[in-house]
Amino acid sequence: MSDRNGKLKAGAVERTEQGRQTGFKGKAAPVGSHGKSGSRLRIWVGVGALALLLAVWHLTDVGNGVRASGDRWLYGWYGGLMVWAAAMLGVLGYGIFIKRTWSLELIFTGAVLGLGLMYLVVLPPLSAPDEVSHYITSYQLANRMMGKPNYEDGIRVYIREQDRFIEDLKDVLKPDGSGYRDREEVQPSGENKERKQAVILGQELTEDTYRTIHERGIRSTGENGRAVSYQIPVRTTPLAYVPQALGLIAGQLLGLGGLGLLYMGRLFNLLFFTAVGCLTVRRLPFGKEVFCGVALLPMTLHLASSFSYDVLLIALCSYFTAVCLDLAYRKKQVGWQDVLILAVIMGVMGPCKMVYGIVAGLCLLIPVKKFGSWKSWVLSAAAVLGTFAVAMVLVNGRTVALYTNPASGYAGYVDWAEAPGYTFGQLIRTPLLVLKLCYNTLMWQGEQLYSGMIGGALGNMDHVLNTPYVVILGLTAILVMLSLRKPGEPLFISMKGRGWIWLLGFSCLGALMFSMLLAWTPVGSSVINGVQGRYLLPILPMLLLTLKNDHVVRTDWNDGTLLYVMIGLDVYVALRIFSIVCLRVS
Repeated sequence: MSDRNGKLKAGAVERTEQGRQTGFKGKAAPVGSHGKSGSRLRIWVGVGALALLLAVWHLTDVGNGVRASGDRWLYGWYGGLMVWAAAMLGVLGYGIFIKRTWSLELIFTGAVLGLGLMYLVVLPPLSAPDEVSHYITSYQLANRMMGKPNYEDGIRVYIREQDRFIEDLKDVLKPDGSGYRDREEVQPSGENKERKQAVILGQELTEDTYRTIHERGIRSTGENGRAVSYQIPVRTTPLAYVPQALGLIAGQLLGLGGLGLLYMGRLFNLLFFTAVGCLTVRRLPFGKEVFCGVALLPMTLHLASSFSYDVLLIALCSYFTAVCLDLAYRKKQVGWQDVLILAVIMGVMGPCKMVYGIVAGLCLLIPVKKFGSWKSWVLSAAAVLGTFAVAMVLVNGRTVALYTNPASGYAGYVDWAEAPGYTFGQLIRTPLLVLKLCYNTLMWQGEQLYSGMIGGALGNMDHVLNTPYVVILGLTAILVMLSLRKPGEPLFISMKGRGWIWLLGFSCLGALMFSMLLAWTPVGSSVINGVQGRYLLPILPMLLLTLKNDHVVRTDWNDGTLLYVMIGLDVYVALRIFSIVCLRVS
């Protein structure tokens, strides 16, 4: 699929991008060049002052939590977060509004790392969705990379004895992880006995979680020996956990304790996201600010500072989009290195969640003539799709067979609901039922998906630890404004190309819903269970890029100003959540 704009000369996009923001050629594109000096200063001071004023307001909530719990050190934690936020807003504001020569890559790096570290502290280890499963899978890979024994029974992973508290805060499991201790909790009536449930760090985020972190610290406790985790690792490509595993290895080499390992694993995942994000911003021929906006959403920052493999999916989907757009609209010729990059991304990303393999359709935006011949085009397509198919067979072949084979025991049964589910054959034979459930899900849960994508329920899908709806609307407005065309900016994606991108987006959403219908939805449910807004983040940037049009042009509020307002809103969300957690005193 080719667009008329593919005829632009090489380098036109760079000149356009630089010219619209700076008025100069041949220089790195800064992000805060428009507007009078006084106006820039007012925005810089105003946003920072408002964020810190709201932080002082929520200090009263922290004080209430301190009086209820007696933990005065919470003041110190909150004060440290306020100082970090003020310094970050000051430095980034100086680069955007005063210095005005900082590249978008530099602003992106400072904002994502600064905010990511805030969210890493405010939403502590294992508080993200499914993070405990991602943690133990990273631990499994770290053991393998260090040549350590890995399994007790072929499933459960060996961990250090001093790390056992992470998934058993109340110490109710046997040290080897094989079951409950002999002592049991007896109900007040004495008639029935009820075993205690193991409490996992951060799963339910309360003030007690902060207290545990404060009391234990990140240093090693000196406990020797080996224990067994009772968490089951995720069955997927180990490449999705390389950054996290490297963090765990670094933590062990530094002699850190369990909490130290958790923070190191999260930090390395954040660094990976930042590095790939910088490559994405650099490679995008246009719309760089759109990706930056998506990366600065509260949900993206929360995931980026966790163990989740969603970090890899968001980062690689965005970079894949950047490479395809670069080849379609800027680069003169497609080289073998470009094909190799696309194939590697699909081979790494595809097995994590196969539905995102649909983004490979972006390659069809690249004109065939840039490959040199139809033969080269076919070989390139075979390389990209073949790599994806081979990776799928090697990593997910068994999983696909389990869910499509009625005799496997996995098909037709939903564990979490302990109820019958749909089989692959049933869904294929009843397309109207599938369409009806998809329609019901979008109509009844569409707002929940939208707010969840932005950050409506952070932590472990905790709706109390939320981004206020007015902030969600503000962030949405900023994303839309970042996506609009600026004066003098050409439209690179034709109507045909935009239609193709939206078809890919709807196909990806449909595949996500079908997979959740097959694996997570019991028979009789009126909606599809398990579909979450965060699943839309990998495809959000490419959809936003299609909003540029000839009819609506942004003439005010440059990219730097809009991104700075987003940073201020992110700071507010983080500080507000910390104050809410302080109030959750058990």
